[in-house]
Amino acid sequence: MLIGELSRRTGVSSRSLRYYEAQGLLEVRRGANGYRVYDEESVITVRQVRALLNAGLSTEVIRSVLPCMRGERPAIDMCVDVRAILDRELAATDQRIADLQRSREALVDYLTQS
Repeated sequence: MLIGELSRRTGVSSRSLRYYEAQGLLEVRRGANGYRVYDEESVITVRQVRALLNAGLSTEVIRSVLPCMRGERPAIDMCVDVRAILDRELAATDQRIADLQRSREALVDYLTQS
């Protein structure tokens, strides 16, 4: 299928699909005419990438985790190092939440001083 069809089937822009390709997240072959040609599995891969992006993972982390993704839902097989990667990401997310909470408390303090 061509990029336009993959875009329609996944709801992801062609620009994003090209970005996923550039980041090594999406495999593509070129037709004789030079157009990008995607296989049926690409639909699942794009949905997996979107799910991982929605979980807050960077494309660098997704590149490490993606080979362990299974299905459209998707689910993750705990391949070598995947648990450690996700544990690190969770800890970093928890730290960002704590930092935001401190910032929020400081803003509330400023607002209540008036």
